[in-house]
Amino acid sequence: MGTLPAFVRWLLVASAVLLTAASVNHLFNLGFFMNIRLLEIHYLYVMLLLTLPLVFLVFPCSKSDPYGSTRWWDYFLALLALITCAFFAYYGRSVVNKGWDFAAPLHAVIASFAFWFLLLVAARRTGGWMLFGVILVFSIYPMVASYAPGPIQGFQRTPVETAIFHAMSGESVLGIPMRSFVNLVVGFMIFGVAMQHTGAGPFFIDIAFAALGHVRGGPAKVGVLTSGLTGSMSGSVITNVLTTGSITIPAMKKVGFRPNYAAGIEAAASTGAVLMPPIMGATAFVMATFLATDYTNIVIAAVLPSLFYFFGLFAQIDGYSARNSLKGVPRADLPRIGRVLREGWYFLAVFGLLIWMLLYLKREAIAPFYATALLLILNQLLSKSRWGRKELMNFLIATGRLFVELVAILAAVGLIVGGLAVTGMSGTISNDLLFIAGGNTFLLLLLGAMTSFILGMGMTVTAAYVILAVSLAPALIAGGLDPIGVHLFILYWSMLSYITPPVALAAFAAAAIAQAKPFASAFEAMKLGTIIYIIPFFFVLDPAFTLQAGPLESLLTVLRASIGILLICAGIQGYLLGVGRIGSGLMGTIARILLGVSGLVFALPSHASLAIPILAAVGTGIGLAALAIALVMFSNTQEPAR
Repeated sequence: MGTLPAFVRWLLVASAVLLTAASVNHLFNLGFFMNIRLLEIHYLYVMLLLTLPLVFLVFPCSKSDPYGSTRWWDYFLALLALITCAFFAYYGRSVVNKGWDFAAPLHAVIASFAFWFLLLVAARRTGGWMLFGVILVFSIYPMVASYAPGPIQGFQRTPVETAIFHAMSGESVLGIPMRSFVNLVVGFMIFGVAMQHTGAGPFFIDIAFAALGHVRGGPAKVGVLTSGLTGSMSGSVITNVLTTGSITIPAMKKVGFRPNYAAGIEAAASTGAVLMPPIMGATAFVMATFLATDYTNIVIAAVLPSLFYFFGLFAQIDGYSARNSLKGVPRADLPRIGRVLREGWYFLAVFGLLIWMLLYLKREAIAPFYATALLLILNQLLSKSRWGRKELMNFLIATGRLFVELVAILAAVGLIVGGLAVTGMSGTISNDLLFIAGGNTFLLLLLGAMTSFILGMGMTVTAAYVILAVSLAPALIAGGLDPIGVHLFILYWSMLSYITPPVALAAFAAAAIAQAKPFASAFEAMKLGTIIYIIPFFFVLDPAFTLQAGPLESLLTVLRASIGILLICAGIQGYLLGVGRIGSGLMGTIARILLGVSGLVFALPSHASLAIPILAAVGTGIGLAALAIALVMFSNTQEPAR
């Protein structure tokens, strides 16, 4: 892999600095622009001006080209993008005042077609051919909408009408995905990169090893904890696997974990980490914009599902470790928690400030800027790894590259929304889906889960989410389901392709580090991540799982779900906490199945308060039957001391 040329690195630095300055001016209302009414459209085009041209200089035309290589056509496309974005930024007043998104002069039409073309090329370079194909189909759909089959037939538009709508309407490229970026995402992306470049990753790894490294299966539990902490910052599953996995996977293998299993643990943990509050990746911010709600509400709703998932991972790892007599790392070989906290306490302080501003002050747009400022100040005053010129440049280059990639994808994904909006399909497709499902909400959920998974296999999570947020989510909400639960359901199922064959990118990346078989690692990740396949159906059907119910109901849900997850994990791993190992054979298999069914019954969602004790009683009965079989058939091997 090559490196970027020096002038491109400087362009990324300039892009990061100017984009951050523009964002601060916009969000803090510093008043560098006088006409507030036109500020947003100018602001959106300026953001594109600062990022879109760099896509063609940073991301190679072909995977066979070395990273950072540029050809003459890359420079041409970059120049064309610069001119096109500058054109729209300059004529932003005319776009609004003269209604160019409905009828535009010839020079604006030409610029619109160029803009459309550039976004498609940018999507292909940053998101791959699958994303390009889906966006292409949706973006040209308005030109053939009247020829589509009945359920997906819409109002047809001419090529000119389609192009100017995509380029200048507030419902396409300048729509929800881009608005979520400029209003929410920028600060959190800067904060995530700053955390990584100031050493937060090694700090979280050290503190996890100090706290959990000595217990049975310690390195695996450390891998889950560190992935949860660092993955929330990076927002990228693969980045999380490559950073934390390079340390935790060798440690797992050293204490006896099979390579396939170690890779599966890291893949499952890294996938769930991107769903962990307070920073859940760019898609969560797009979700907040779709729902027209505070990002804080998304964070609160996502807390229990993510904690249940990681609780299930810990339970499975503990059962596997006990069943296979896997020990932890000797305390003498572990860092001391006191020393780790003394050296990196300010990372926790910064996270505390961020969470306080999010949950108490409810200032989600500006909270990450304050947190980043505090982090950089403390890093320079207290850290042994203070930044110099080189570290600052690396931080700005990484930030600029992240902005370039994310804007290219979000702007191109806006073409999907625009294609449905201009044809009227975004308002009618939900009714068509309800009709196809025969009004059966659960069947629609199953279809939605399958569609989310399939789309997630071939494109970015954000793109898959946006398609279904426009088409599927309104149908599910019309069926009586909670809006936040529905959107989280789509997000969760769009993530599952990272650990599910045939794609399973997270498992394959982890397998490369573990020197394991890719598909074997993927199947281990699937088994470990069993809870993530189940929990979306729970929280979409029961608002208590997303803390949308009363305190008592939410508390009962936590208790029931925790017991249920423990029993499900015991059935999968063949080890019941406090009882011991459940052997193989027919009766052992029956006992494990009964444990899993008992756990499922315990955790089932319930809207009726009277149904909760019934579910608990049935679950207890099935669980006692499984326990009786285990005690009769096998010796009561007590849990080994830690």
